[in-house]
Amino acid sequence: MSQDPTPPAQPTTGWFAASLRGFVGRCPRCGHHGLRAGFLRVREACAGCGLELAAFRADDAPPYFTILVVGHLVIPGVLLVERLWAPDLWLQTAFWVPTTLALTLALLPRIKGAVIGMHYAAGIRG
Repeated sequence: MSQDPTPPAQPTTGWFAASLRGFVGRCPRCGHHGLRAGFLRVREACAGCGLELAAFRADDAPPYFTILVVGHLVIPGVLLVERLWAPDLWLQTAFWVPTTLALTLALLPRIKGAVIGMHYAAGIRG
């Protein structure tokens, strides 16, 4: 007896687990194989379970959520440092610009993976 290789019609993973798997760069269905083929490019399909990953389009959601998260981390930090220590403007700029850039580059692919995981869990395909 052989098993049917066709994937189930409905997602088998809850939204939180699928989002978490996407956040760490894994397939939202099986969680074992890589989601991305590059920095932001998504693989055509999962090597393990065969889920067609290219069908899930994140579009403009990841940059929006990345800006939202980074802004909520950086702006309070800038205001707090300014209020408590009031360093020179060049020192603030020298610290916060690279910090913002590093946070953005670190979070953008992870948030894109989480959005793809949420799309998988909700059954949304592009």
